[in-house]
Amino acid sequence: MNNNKGSLSQQVEAYHSWKKELIRQISRYRLWLQDNDLFSDDINSRIRRGLELLIEDELTIAFVGEYSRGKTELINALFFAEYGQRMLPSQAGRTTMCPTELFFDRHQNASYLLLLPIETRRGDRSLQQLQQEPDQWIRHDLDEHSPELMGKVLAEVAETKSVPPGVAKGLGFQDNMLEPDRDKPGHVLIPAWRNAQISIRHPLFERGLRILDTPGLNALGSEPELTVSMLPRAHAVIFLLSADTGVTASDMAIWKEHISNARSDHKAGRFAALNKIDVLWDDLQGDIHTRESIKAMRRYTASQLGIEQSDVLPVSAKQGLIARVKKDEPLLHRSQLLDLEQLIINRILSHKEELITQNLTGDLLGMLQNSQAAMETRLAALREERQACTKPALDHQALRQLADRAQQDYEFYYKKLIALRSSRRLMQSQGAMLKDLVSPERFESHVETTRTMMTGSWTTIGMNQAMNHFFELVENDLNNLLNEGRLAEKMVAAIYRRYNEDTRARHLEPLPLKAGRHVTAIRNLRTKAAHFRRAPRNMLTEQSLLTRRFFNVLVGEARTLHKRVRKDAERWPEEALLPIMQYSMEQKRLLEHQVRRVRDMVRNKKSSKDERYRLDGAIADLYRQLELADAMRSRFGEPPPALEQSNVISISGIA
Repeated sequence: MNNNKGSLSQQVEAYHSWKKELIRQISRYRLWLQDNDLFSDDINSRIRRGLELLIEDELTIAFVGEYSRGKTELINALFFAEYGQRMLPSQAGRTTMCPTELFFDRHQNASYLLLLPIETRRGDRSLQQLQQEPDQWIRHDLDEHSPELMGKVLAEVAETKSVPPGVAKGLGFQDNMLEPDRDKPGHVLIPAWRNAQISIRHPLFERGLRILDTPGLNALGSEPELTVSMLPRAHAVIFLLSADTGVTASDMAIWKEHISNARSDHKAGRFAALNKIDVLWDDLQGDIHTRESIKAMRRYTASQLGIEQSDVLPVSAKQGLIARVKKDEPLLHRSQLLDLEQLIINRILSHKEELITQNLTGDLLGMLQNSQAAMETRLAALREERQACTKPALDHQALRQLADRAQQDYEFYYKKLIALRSSRRLMQSQGAMLKDLVSPERFESHVETTRTMMTGSWTTIGMNQAMNHFFELVENDLNNLLNEGRLAEKMVAAIYRRYNEDTRARHLEPLPLKAGRHVTAIRNLRTKAAHFRRAPRNMLTEQSLLTRRFFNVLVGEARTLHKRVRKDAERWPEEALLPIMQYSMEQKRLLEHQVRRVRDMVRNKKSSKDERYRLDGAIADLYRQLELADAMRSRFGEPPPALEQSNVISISGIA
């Protein structure tokens, strides 16, 4: 596996290779289970979900900042320098005007640009809904073999329209934040597009990297869905500032309102990129003076934003792009673009790997440990059988005793399975109660109640109360789910305790419901809703438009969160007892084989030598199977590339 600490491309490729190897090992584990008669539908469903998690895995990084901070230039430098030109419009006077998502569409396997006209804001459909309606978008196919043609097509992202201020206001823009049209007095310029989707065949995007490029404060404020759902879903945010202006008032407004607040939850971190440091390069006073100036600027920026100095990365996107196009290594190092790449590797990519390691490989290792315990039991039984065959004649009495004991153990696990199936039925009834608390019908009932309250309200206070009431209803359901879930978890823990007292399965632990994270997510959304209600542009918005915005954006996001809760609530009762169900089923199956095998030995009157030969072969095969299991366990336990690298290197240039 490549652990080269050079480029972002190499590390994302190493991450992809690690995932591919993990998928291969999971597939091997499934075959190993089948070969050893340890497979079941329950285990298969867990393995299938793990594979889906790996195959569909994406890493989203949002680039956020005011206009002219160099977000798009930085994206060009990081991802498109090999084309030898700017692929996204980032030169003076040409900049990204609408929220833009960059990825590769693995389903269509094609490069294209999709543009959503700004006029769709007048309708009552959200961006998420409009993504399911291809006829609403303007599509341009991208010629992957012609960078120049691609660049011209992608320049469409920067298109603007000249409209009267009243039209701009009706589309959600604030007059005082729009540029006047010098060619058409009395008009203002607005983005021509509401959203841009760029699928481009790039090695990093093909590996699941997704970039969200956001325009300035005006666009962030006028597209609620961007700040309520798109931006919070990003795993990490890179906040762009300019070294020639420092942290301006509008920069601070974006930081406080949309990034560093209680409503944000970027698990892989929030970082500031202090761009355009080339304005601080002073060839007359020398490198030491330049380094001290940059260090002082980083210190001041970190203090203003209230973050660690190590989370402020100085960079020159322009010089980094030029250096990569011209293959100028000294200029590339001076631009400090490589330091930003190392931050993405060490802090963002490694966090994503850590999540997979915790959520998936831990689960797989537990399942594999179960399987190995069953195989060890089988091995111990074969050794006992082999011991009965050491003399010239078979020790039939010892074999009968073995068969009797195996039969007793078989009956023990058979009864355990009956008891566990009874417990599982009890869990299913408990699960029905949990599912009822988060049923789609219950959620839609809350939606309709809120809609009735909002449409019947004539005051701002009444509208606010209706919005708040919606979240009270949903949060109450989730709190009840949490309380019922705790009771169910106590019941499951008691079942495990009783089970572990009677068996050798000391390593088995119950699977938690993990409902708390969903309550936290809804509370965060409720906080966003309160902010949405208080926003001046919404307080002055016509009632029917405000209602549409609330249901499209906030209720739509709540519905998405609710579906996740429901999926967990439906799945957990089925899986909570799976580890001990799996262990009991495996033991019962192995003992069933042992009873049959030992009784056949007694009946068949084979020579002791023949039985020894057969058992030696079976024991040797079992050792091979356990060696395969150990190898898989070792591979599952291998650290992913960025996590491994972060233990041995540090980001250069950080002091």
